[in-house]
Amino acid sequence: MNPPLDPPNTALKVSRRGESLGTENAFVVLAEVNGLVRQGRDIVSFCIGQPDFPTPSNIQDAGVAAIRGGKHGYTPSAGIDELRAAAARDMGARRGLDIAPEDVVVGAGAKPFIAYTIASVTDFGANDEVIYPVPGFPIYESQIIANGAVPVPIYLRESRDFAFDPNELEASITPQTKLVILNTPHNPTGGILKRADLEAIAEILRRHPQIWVFADEIYSRLSYEGEFVSLAQFPGMLARTIISDGASKTWAMTGWRIGYIANHTLAPVFTRWITNTDSCASQISQWAAVEAINGSQDAADAMRASFLERRDLIVGLLNDVPGFACKTPGGAFYAWPNVTEACKQSGCEDSEELRKRLLYEAGVAVLADIHFGRRVPGDGQHIRFSYAASPAMIHAGVERIDAFMRANVR
Repeated sequence: MNPPLDPPNTALKVSRRGESLGTENAFVVLAEVNGLVRQGRDIVSFCIGQPDFPTPSNIQDAGVAAIRGGKHGYTPSAGIDELRAAAARDMGARRGLDIAPEDVVVGAGAKPFIAYTIASVTDFGANDEVIYPVPGFPIYESQIIANGAVPVPIYLRESRDFAFDPNELEASITPQTKLVILNTPHNPTGGILKRADLEAIAEILRRHPQIWVFADEIYSRLSYEGEFVSLAQFPGMLARTIISDGASKTWAMTGWRIGYIANHTLAPVFTRWITNTDSCASQISQWAAVEAINGSQDAADAMRASFLERRDLIVGLLNDVPGFACKTPGGAFYAWPNVTEACKQSGCEDSEELRKRLLYEAGVAVLADIHFGRRVPGDGQHIRFSYAASPAMIHAGVERIDAFMRANVR
């Protein structure tokens, strides 16, 4: 017999910080999708941003070798020397920078460094401000608020191919601004910050030496429009830029949880954060990541080529759907079609109602723009597709959406 449950203790409260903590809605929608699948529903899902490829076999083998070789214990909090050196070399070579291994810190994914950065450069309750992109990865705003800072959105506009106007950045800066978050290539829009944008941003920031920059460049190898450019490459920017990268997207290693950052001043601070939280990233995953960086890149190159083909496929298909207008994204593996007309034509109040109807009536899972922050004023309604899905799934999913729209046009 199970013991009786304790009655609720109404004196116990969750902190304001705990209550205010946001979430990543892709996982919320995924739970909704999985519930429908358990009921026997056939769902084509575009909601999770992770490669649908297996981790390359040479990387898997390196992980197995680490297990068999007894690499089971703690590592230094900053990561094993071999991975820090490999990551420094790789990040530096792709950006034309000289990055020292001791400036690199390895974490359990790149995501924790968002929180570590905000906690390291702002003071709780001091009205320190963090400028961040909207739409954007929802953890940015969540962690700004949880760390007692003030979120200041800067809008990514469709007219600028989902980049922001540098003049709007300058207008947003105040004496309280402590951090600017940049994400290129961008989640959820697939937009990129071009060299001219970054030059303008660097020029603005030189006039504000108190501001740090968190450069979320986890999709740096998935930039399809010419060379990848980082803010850290511009004069005076390297010392103040936290370069964030990792293994998840490039080598299909999302579940291995390996990310890394580079910054000379903050590396010791981030190391202490890891000591206080995770102790260290998995040693097994770290050795696998060494092989990912140093080993053959054939599989990574093949995945990138496939994502590019899928991008062109899904953009072409979506633009043939009534009411959809999809720009060609410059990087990552996301499409961000404007569905303002689709909402009107189908009688949906907004993108979230359209998302729900696509899920329950058409059997297609996507995310709505409100899952990535407030809507951009004047830019209408959008939904996000992750095209890290097979071409067959892309065809099937968009065909269902097309049929839904043609059956529901009013």
